[in-house]
Amino acid sequence: MLFDTHTHLNDSAFDAEIPEAVARAKANDVTNMAIVGFDEKTIEKSLQLSQDYPELYSIIGWHPTEAYLYTDQIETKLIEQLQLPKVVAMGEMGLDYHWDTSPHDVQKTVFRRQMQIAKELNLPISIHMRDAIEDTYQILKEEHVEDIGGIMHSFSGDVEWMERFLDLGMHISMSGVVTFKKAFDVHEVATKVPFDKLLVETDAPYLSPVPFRGKRNEPAYVKYVAERVAELRGLSYEEVAKQTTANAKKLFRLDR
Repeated sequence: MLFDTHTHLNDSAFDAEIPEAVARAKANDVTNMAIVGFDEKTIEKSLQLSQDYPELYSIIGWHPTEAYLYTDQIETKLIEQLQLPKVVAMGEMGLDYHWDTSPHDVQKTVFRRQMQIAKELNLPISIHMRDAIEDTYQILKEEHVEDIGGIMHSFSGDVEWMERFLDLGMHISMSGVVTFKKAFDVHEVATKVPFDKLLVETDAPYLSPVPFRGKRNEPAYVKYVAERVAELRGLSYEEVAKQTTANAKKLFRLDR
């Protein structure tokens, strides 16, 4: 019933208990997950997991903090991997000015190149954006993201920015942040994003929702995200679960 559209079950935090984490997710209504790989190691593991489990899919790309490591050889391999049958989107890509491990101009170049590849392969994209909202928006606009669409992963902007990204054809994804008491902008976004553009995610093992804040996150906890969104919108949990899953399947072209 739930689709966790952004999770890192391929993270080393889950090495000892992947089957158990998948089982716990199933027990909490999670019928599908998108496993996000963002460098060579996590991409390989994402692809392996999506082969091992029918309910798992892969989103693969190159993270902005790793942009300085991007090479022609990596790109060639990535293009091959993106064409595997269970890859549903490209990412996470974007800009990260918080950690600043890669120069901004390098991040922008790698971001634009990945967008061009996604368009060539007709894949939606998953966007990582931290302390870089204006530059991220500008690149998405200039590269015509509306041609492929995608996800503003773990969106933490305000309603005005939400509307601007929606105008570009993007979906807005709610993470555990929506359960945080003082995340007022995110609460408002959760109430105002059009229902057919709303997604839910965990970003596990990060951003654990209340009541697990400060502990390791896992895909099972996407249920708490959906429940909080339902509460904010004045809807039932079942309505939110059904709609967000339908939205994910449509975006990833799994509804055919």
